[in-house]
Amino acid sequence: MIPIKNAKEIEKMRQSCRTASEILDRVSELIRPGVTTKEVDEAAADFMNEAKVKSAFLGYRLGHRVFPGNICISLNDEVVHGIGSQRRIQYGDIVKLDIGVIQDGWVGDTAQTIPVGVVDERTDQLLRVTEKALERAIKVADEGARLGDICAEIEAEASHNNFSVVREFVGHGVGRKLHEEPQIPNYGRRGSGPKLKAGMTLAIEPMVNVGGPDVRLLDDGWTVRTADGTRSAHFEHTVLIAKDGPEILTCRGKTQLR
Repeated sequence: MIPIKNAKEIEKMRQSCRTASEILDRVSELIRPGVTTKEVDEAAADFMNEAKVKSAFLGYRLGHRVFPGNICISLNDEVVHGIGSQRRIQYGDIVKLDIGVIQDGWVGDTAQTIPVGVVDERTDQLLRVTEKALERAIKVADEGARLGDICAEIEAEASHNNFSVVREFVGHGVGRKLHEEPQIPNYGRRGSGPKLKAGMTLAIEPMVNVGGPDVRLLDDGWTVRTADGTRSAHFEHTVLIAKDGPEILTCRGKTQLR
């Protein structure tokens, strides 16, 4: 069952998502050469404490594994779930920031990829295409559409530009829990899957690679890297399915569709 939120619950989601976006904006401003990823993670924790919210990621359990970071921070060929460490960010890196917060029992989830200084042309294209894939997916997230419509838009934008989508990790429903139904792959067939209904809240998150789609898990049990060592980008919004069109709950500036 895909949870349907009522008006009161949707307003709670708006609040948590707004806070997640604000924290992402503040964390993004810290990304520069010489800063360690642990310093970024610790700053994110401070921002969450100021906002009186909790990290949706810290202490997250997957089997016997427990996530140790306040946010996910992944560099270059790391796709998702990177952990803050003493590694220093370098000029020319791309940094993926994934922020999840719990506010008043509801989760807001959002992510973006940030270039550090000037990056090469292909990397710049990767970021633009991944963000556009997210925009395309959101535009078709109308009441009555099918889940596969969202998935197909992401895959189409990536493949049209000779990039690949990660298949082993997916977007998801979000609300009282970080991961709810449905799973939202970054590939699929238009007209397939469950019908979208007003009140659904979906975390749509394209993960796009320069090279092949295959990934590998590092020894830390969390960090996911591309198998071929090529760069990967990640953007994410929490989106409300509404009767008058999709609403980006984690809106930042120009990304608002409504």
